[in-house]
Amino acid sequence: MVVAAKKSAASKTVAKAAAPKGTSRRSEKAPTVPDFTKAEELDAYRDMLRIRRFEEKAGQMYGMGLIGGFCHLYIGQEAVVIGMQAALKDGDQVITGYRDHGHMLACGMDPKGVMAELTGRRGGYSKGKGGSMHMFSIEKGFFGGHGIVGAQVSLGTGLSFANHYREDGAVCLTYFGDGAANQGQVYESFNMAELWKLPVVYIIENNKYAMGTAVNRATAQADFSKRGSSFNIPGEQVDGMDVRAVKAAGERAVEFARSGKGPYILEMLTYRYRGHSMSDPAKYRSKEEVQKMRTEHDPIEQVRARLLDKKWASEDELKAIDAEIRDVMNAAADFASHDPEPDPSELYTDVLR
Repeated sequence: MVVAAKKSAASKTVAKAAAPKGTSRRSEKAPTVPDFTKAEELDAYRDMLRIRRFEEKAGQMYGMGLIGGFCHLYIGQEAVVIGMQAALKDGDQVITGYRDHGHMLACGMDPKGVMAELTGRRGGYSKGKGGSMHMFSIEKGFFGGHGIVGAQVSLGTGLSFANHYREDGAVCLTYFGDGAANQGQVYESFNMAELWKLPVVYIIENNKYAMGTAVNRATAQADFSKRGSSFNIPGEQVDGMDVRAVKAAGERAVEFARSGKGPYILEMLTYRYRGHSMSDPAKYRSKEEVQKMRTEHDPIEQVRARLLDKKWASEDELKAIDAEIRDVMNAAADFASHDPEPDPSELYTDVLR
């Protein structure tokens, strides 16, 4: 465990690196990151830890052969989705790509249903027929993980058009990665969203490597917050490893979109600890680099250090939270391992002709 002072210094280092560089419609300096209350810190700790423990359990089950196909883990990026979710209201929507388990849990979906879908069981959110990349919950405002790179950007823009048309005041958070940011449909969506002033926040989760190629080798403009400049869409870079910075930026962006001013871009500077998917050995980066991020910038450890430093929680209390969450994820894994597989007749349901 890293001491609180070191965590604080590390957080400031990342925040400095994440500061917006300043263009028209941008602030000239990084916004001040507001402190969380005790309740906010505890909620963030619990919510991020839920995602981390779920993903760790999913990784274990994949290694045991209980999960097949593709499996993309969100470990390391938890602050992004938890911070952004705190900026939403009932009726708002979320849509993302295939690294989607964390987004589902942040939206309030049941870990049992998510894990059962990963194992292809009938209790899964798509009745066991969708797997890791294809889960939805309209009830929770989650409109899917999507397997086609960048496809969700067009769909999220469509959701925001529906909100605009209905005048229901809802905002759609549309997540995609640094790799998907180079897709042509992204820019068609940007143009349409700004032209019609659609209530959408585009969140680029820049974890620096897309599938396995460093950003500076694959893109001519590595400041993704500027990607909307030619469409007059404002953007800012955010320390995506600090849940407080994410929440503050999320509130600004969501309010901008909800008030009728149009789309907003947030580039989240974040980092995934695992490979692109479970089949990726991640040899394109050093173990030292990954360890440095874990040691100095881990989003959960930053919150943990603040809770201990301010004496808002003891080591025993935090261990109790962790134990409680592990029990929930173990129960989800047990359910997903023993739930029946879908009936063969399900092959012919939910098929559009």
